[in-house]
Amino acid sequence: MTLALIGFAILLALSFAGLPLGFLTLIVGLGGFAYTRDWDWHAALTMMSQQIMETGASYGLSVIPLFLLMGVFIHRSNISEDLFEAAYALMGKYRGGLAQSTVLACAGFAAVSGSSLATAATMTKVAMPHMRRYRYDDALSSGVIAAGGTLGIMIPPSVPLVIYGVVAEEDIGKLFIAGILPGLLLVILFMLAVTVVVRRRPEAGAAGEELPRHERIRAYLNVWPVVALFMVILGGIYAGVFTPTEAAGIGATGAAAFALYRGRLRTVREWVDSLIDACQTTGALFIVIFGAQVFANFINLSGLPNDLVDLVEAMNLSPMGVVIAVCVICILMGMIFEAVGILLLIVPVFLPTLISMDVNLIWFGIVMVLVVELGLITPPIGMNVFTVRTVMPDIELAKIFRGVTPFVIADLIALVLLLAFPMIAIGLVGLMR
Repeated sequence: MTLALIGFAILLALSFAGLPLGFLTLIVGLGGFAYTRDWDWHAALTMMSQQIMETGASYGLSVIPLFLLMGVFIHRSNISEDLFEAAYALMGKYRGGLAQSTVLACAGFAAVSGSSLATAATMTKVAMPHMRRYRYDDALSSGVIAAGGTLGIMIPPSVPLVIYGVVAEEDIGKLFIAGILPGLLLVILFMLAVTVVVRRRPEAGAAGEELPRHERIRAYLNVWPVVALFMVILGGIYAGVFTPTEAAGIGATGAAAFALYRGRLRTVREWVDSLIDACQTTGALFIVIFGAQVFANFINLSGLPNDLVDLVEAMNLSPMGVVIAVCVICILMGMIFEAVGILLLIVPVFLPTLISMDVNLIWFGIVMVLVVELGLITPPIGMNVFTVRTVMPDIELAKIFRGVTPFVIADLIALVLLLAFPMIAIGLVGLMR
């Protein structure tokens, strides 16, 4: 266990230096593996190459570039404006309604993008001008966008859920279905958080204008392709019509058709740019995956997973006690590492312990993603907070962190509910064909 802890300490120290996590895990994992084999670098390099080849050839991971491509096509269709207009038509006339509209728009965009950072960046550009027009408090405005962006990794299709499914060897389709109710729960809690803020400080979010009936209907009809795409993907998986990988292909094709319908992707340059965007994101993500797999091999060889099993047995921890301990560790790591890195570093370490205690791994995967969401909006390194700050550099970082506080509390409430009532996550899974 000591060797593994030293490896984590080195990884943590180098992370604070600002080095990329993917390359860090690759280097530390390679060096640690060589050390355990009496500095046999040939064995370490062989392990690394084999791990990269096997991981890169994994059929389960093929769903990632397809869903990322779907997200790129949707983003280029400018659907975010339509989603916000539809949400505003529903909620905008109420006090705090613009902020609640932002939550709904983030949920809709997350349902077809699967990316928290893309959701946060896009909705900052779309929603902030409207909220500033009605003199919303910048803390509430930026906070609700940063928090709403986290819905991108819970509401399916979700890249972190795919990665968890591959690492834990769980059915990705079941994980997607399991994320639906927790995602809706988070939407409700975020909207309630907005309500609490504007009741305490009415000046933070003034009511908007009520749209005429015909404009509301037009706004609702403009988002039918997104609703249809979401229903086809999840409905097909739920009914067993197609696999998650096939759903990703169908989703990417449907998103491209929608973009063409909206007058986009009409030139070769637009297609090339879209494919390059998807490839760059995929490449960056796979570097993190490769590095984490190499690091996980080093951790396994150090004996840490077996030591943890023995430690849990000696401490007489219950399964729930172990899960809560993992949650605390992930919340602390979330202040430093990004979502995918946490999943790839933590899940392989605790997986043997969880399996030995018969913990439902579908439910645990949803818990992990919810905990990782917290890391995206908590200091000192909340990735979504920094994304909003990058798009709106005139807003102080401290103000954004203050603005996300009510939503951090909402996330914690959702976590407690999910721990107390596992059926929130696994209820729909039990009804799958």
